[in-house]
Amino acid sequence: MNKPLCIKTTVCSQYQRLLEECESALEIWDEHRAEVSVSRLVGREAGDELLRLQAKFARAYAVLQRHSQDCLLCQLASNMGGRDSENLSNVLSDSTMYV
Repeated sequence: MNKPLCIKTTVCSQYQRLLEECESALEIWDEHRAEVSVSRLVGREAGDELLRLQAKFARAYAVLQRHSQDCLLCQLASNMGGRDSENLSNVLSDSTMYV
């Protein structure tokens, strides 16, 4: 990841925890989506599971963003290292646009 993100996670342990939860939710969603795609699973159950995992990631990402905006330590780190939340947002949104 980029340098400003490293500064932020070094400063704020809660941000690091939320980032790990967000990354984990994204990874699980991506893996399941790939599984469904490869095995050509169809049906309500597969779709419902994908939607549930997508929603779990979306919640984790929203909490991460909210924390980044509300936390004084994270704001200080962002000001010191540049605005990395936009970079993180771009990276995550690029990989999550496929349902």
